[in-house]
Amino acid sequence: MLMEEVFERLREFQEILTKRVEIEREVEDIPKALVAQEELLSRLRKTFAEKHEAFVNAEALVKDLRGQLTEAEAAREAAEKQMDSISTQREYEALNKEIRDATDKEHQLRKDLQKEERNLAEVEEAMRRDDSMIKLQEGEIGEKSVRITSEKDSKLVEISKLKADETRTSDGIERDIIFKFERIIRSKQGKGIVPVKGYVCNGCHMILPAQFVNEVRSGNRIIFCPYCSRILYYEESEEEGGDQLFADIESGSLSDLEDYAEEGEEDGDDEGFEDGDKESPMDESDD
Repeated sequence: MLMEEVFERLREFQEILTKRVEIEREVEDIPKALVAQEELLSRLRKTFAEKHEAFVNAEALVKDLRGQLTEAEAAREAAEKQMDSISTQREYEALNKEIRDATDKEHQLRKDLQKEERNLAEVEEAMRRDDSMIKLQEGEIGEKSVRITSEKDSKLVEISKLKADETRTSDGIERDIIFKFERIIRSKQGKGIVPVKGYVCNGCHMILPAQFVNEVRSGNRIIFCPYCSRILYYEESEEEGGDQLFADIESGSLSDLEDYAEEGEEDGDDEGFEDGDKESPMDESDD
């Protein structure tokens, strides 16, 4: 396979893979659309449970107050009936006090009961509102989940087609090159193959030595940028001044880049690659 065809395939592969990576990220983000609503639903359910507990307690208190009120009314009525049978002033005063105490207790219990009945009604109404909100959120989440599942399935089908296109496009290119190329694209915002214009890498905009650029320009093999690790191909620059440009740039040599690479390794600057994955300027693939 001619190197021009290899470069063209790599550019096509890059376009396909960039699109696939974008869709895969969309697939990862799809469930996030439900996060806010699910958190709201969780809070509503928690609040409803707390209100239900408050309702049960309020209901028990109202029942107890009603029982106490019934007993107080019965005690007052019994004391009032005894008024007809008293014979002394002392008995009258004692019974009258008992009636007043029972009446006061009855009034206080009735007041407390009315207060708790209002509280019970408010809690019950709040529970009804929360229950309606919970049902509404559950319905919306259910509908959205169906749409999300359909959208996700559609995107997964698209991803499968793109993977098939990648396989077709990369056919005949060494798998090791494709593996490294894919990692470069993922770590370099979709740019894995870039031109050298003049003596500058169009990916990292670093000036490259003339001898190294000549290697790229010859197009005999795949060469990686020693600075950003992208695959390089040569592209004529409109500002290029032929041989005069050599005189304007301290051209250096390939050995200079090797020295630079060694220094970079000591500094731990791997440009997004794991140990052992950074490419030297001479990494290549046979035609």
